[in-house]
Amino acid sequence: MSLQHGAYLLQGKIQPYAWGGYTYIKKWLGEVPDTHTPSAEYWLGAHPLAVSKLVTEQGLVGLDEALAVNKEAVLGNKVVQTFDTLPYLLKLLDVREMLSIQVHPTKAAAEAGFAAENEQGIPQNAAHRNYKDANHKPEVMVALSEFWLLHGFKTPALLQEVWEQFPVLQPLATVFEQGGYKALYETVMTMPEAEADTLLKVLIADAIEAKSAGSITQNDPRWWVHKYYTNGAPAQNIDKGIFSIYLLNIVHVSPGEAVFQDAGILHAYLEGQNVELMANSDNVLRGGLTPKHVDVPELMKHVRFEPVVPQVMRGDATMFGAVNYPCPVADFGIDSVTMPANGSYQGLTNSLEIWLVHEGAARVHLGSNYHFDVIGGQAFAVFAEQRFSISSAQKTNLYRAFVPAM
Repeated sequence: MSLQHGAYLLQGKIQPYAWGGYTYIKKWLGEVPDTHTPSAEYWLGAHPLAVSKLVTEQGLVGLDEALAVNKEAVLGNKVVQTFDTLPYLLKLLDVREMLSIQVHPTKAAAEAGFAAENEQGIPQNAAHRNYKDANHKPEVMVALSEFWLLHGFKTPALLQEVWEQFPVLQPLATVFEQGGYKALYETVMTMPEAEADTLLKVLIADAIEAKSAGSITQNDPRWWVHKYYTNGAPAQNIDKGIFSIYLLNIVHVSPGEAVFQDAGILHAYLEGQNVELMANSDNVLRGGLTPKHVDVPELMKHVRFEPVVPQVMRGDATMFGAVNYPCPVADFGIDSVTMPANGSYQGLTNSLEIWLVHEGAARVHLGSNYHFDVIGGQAFAVFAEQRFSISSAQKTNLYRAFVPAM
């Protein structure tokens, strides 16, 4: 196989996770919405679970196939020397229902955990497996709609407000005063089921009453507790992830704003649509709000037990209408590029770049004899060390994923 050009349209893959919406991603792709099967994420990259396809003169070619044939030409020599593969994964997300409370491991922890589970003979698709690969998973999200998430432990002052507002949680104040964040989180996550159920039933009843009275907004933890248990608490084994809704920061992100989440930061997406870019990994350690596997001892090894003041980024303006969202990792970088009608963008790639066309219409040019058109709902890839340009037929918004210069 020999690819003639340095840029192609790119087809991703939908992930039908249960928490996803039914219309947003399908409509973005120009497809008929499926009211029975959710479309949670649209993956663009070379992760083994969902390899994207290049639309080439030879038909559809897996990005992994292109890398196998000429990795240096596609990724760039420095990227190959540093990572040996495409180090990032770009996604479009539609969050209808809350995602699990989760944390991601560091690179060293992921390597150790992946190797240990391999030695134990745990199948990689096993429901109880913690590590799907040997990579870390820092990530950044850029909101496409009004977006809500949980992100990091509240400061001591904000936790004090929680104890005061919700008396049933007052005993946790003493735990926190004596043992800090680790003791606090370990207490709620290892609490005997009967004791946890008693506390959580009070919280859930309070949330349902407050929501019914119309006295709360999405900034209130009770809004999200009600959303998770709209019909009231089950008789027993209530999800302990409910505690985290009170202990973590509730963050509102407006369209065009971004939040970076590093290893060890407890978080959960609550509602909305975003573009998400992460290291090329599917490692997730869960702490509740999910029917999936929760391994509390393993989770506790990776949580950063410290207060977090959420940093919502508006980005830094660069050239050609681009806004960069700085991320403190070598694996990836992300720009939002907004072009007016008849606008132009000039690019020179340092690595493989994957572009997601959020809305609008444009033409991608390489040299004087090769070009292709793109519209909202499409993506394209530009190989390393390519000089290219984009011209917009109308107002167009794109997201550019790349590996920062090394």
